[in-house]
Amino acid sequence: MAAATKEPKKVKKGFKMPHLFWIMICLLFVSSLLTYVIPAGQFMTDPETGKILGDQFQYLGAQTPVSPLQVLLLLIDGLVNSSLIGWTVMVSGATVAIVMGTGAFDEFMNWAIYKLKDKDDSILIGVMFCLMVYLGAFGGSDALIAIVPIGVMFAKKLKLDPICAMGVSTYATLIGFGTGPTKQATTQMLMGVQIYGTFFTMFISMNIFMLAGLFFLLRYVKKIRKDPTLSPMWSEGWRPDEAGDVAAEEAAMLKEVKLSGRTILILIIYLMQYVVMVGYPMVTGDTSLTFKLMVAMGLITSISCGFIGGFSFDKIGNEFGKGLASMAFVAFVIGLANCMSLILTQGNILHTIVHFLTAPLMDLPRSVASVGMTAVISVVNLLIPSASSKAAILVPILQPVSEALGLMPELAVQAFQYGDGFSNMISPMLGWTVGSCVTAGLPFPKWAKWALPKMLCFLLIGFVIMFCLTEFGWQPF
Repeated sequence: MAAATKEPKKVKKGFKMPHLFWIMICLLFVSSLLTYVIPAGQFMTDPETGKILGDQFQYLGAQTPVSPLQVLLLLIDGLVNSSLIGWTVMVSGATVAIVMGTGAFDEFMNWAIYKLKDKDDSILIGVMFCLMVYLGAFGGSDALIAIVPIGVMFAKKLKLDPICAMGVSTYATLIGFGTGPTKQATTQMLMGVQIYGTFFTMFISMNIFMLAGLFFLLRYVKKIRKDPTLSPMWSEGWRPDEAGDVAAEEAAMLKEVKLSGRTILILIIYLMQYVVMVGYPMVTGDTSLTFKLMVAMGLITSISCGFIGGFSFDKIGNEFGKGLASMAFVAFVIGLANCMSLILTQGNILHTIVHFLTAPLMDLPRSVASVGMTAVISVVNLLIPSASSKAAILVPILQPVSEALGLMPELAVQAFQYGDGFSNMISPMLGWTVGSCVTAGLPFPKWAKWALPKMLCFLLIGFVIMFCLTEFGWQPF
């Protein structure tokens, strides 16, 4: 008699975060429901400047609900109102897609690694780390999972563990991506402040975090050099002296790479667009052309870099289209968020929500309130890691909150950047982080345990910077 076949064990499915599309749709109808429940109210405004007076609030005495049918009819208004920002975001995404497609960044990184191959370990790690931070700052996206194999080969060459491989790749690029001076353009657009108007402050800030991140990584390298058993990967079978089949990988990595004139020209053109976009408003004092300038420079950069990179007319068109498509959903989410703002505004509950959130903070120093904003956003970031999507959701609340607290909108953007930037390192919702762990052969829990203390330190540094900027009357530059 044949043995009875065993029934396969049922695998328990863990909780999975719904797609952002459904989150946004739910938020729209939740917003509608709230207009029936939350008392309608308004802040008083200064009749001359129109600025919200955070200490003068009154309830209207009657509800002004927005029905679900009205929500559906408001969708097109939200999409149209945010179309300028949406198209700018899409063109920027297309520009990055074409530049990344030319392979210029990859060639530059491989060239840098080859040139530094004989240097002292600390110098080699330091230069590699800084290059990756700058790559994340000016060309960062989840496509940078592709550079993790470079980090793996780099770590194997130096007989370091997979945590170091992540350290010189994803960890570094996430620091640049989270603190870079060009990464909050969408938030700045939504907040109505000058785009790249705080470029130099953010650039200085990025370098502070870069040095702190490098310190943590070098300290870890020193520790496992002294005692390899202290590596979390020791229990996973990692041994520094077991090279395995790395010889071929090392040979490929150490093969001479020459930096071509084509790559140099592409990188110069790519960076020059930021010089123009930052410099034009500073020189002319005119910020009215910012959006037009961003789209124009993006198009010029895309076409120029495409041709220099050897792309045909058709390939430039195809790559540009793919880049637009990759950001189309982000633009749609921004439109839905604008619709949510319209619902809260027409229902006269936005000011009530802001009053509830800010009332406990009104008696606190503004510097403490700005730190609180950063902390709240960092928690939200664990659930919604996409900066553009999170900005679209939070800015309708964040903007009036900052006005009620008397904070400059630039400070609110800075708080958003610090809250948005660091928890990406341990977010299980971010494909960039989780995918990098898989590529590096590093269990996510071990990575999260290693990265958590660093993330908390970065957040504390962000708190200190926010406190100082607010306390000492920072002027954006």
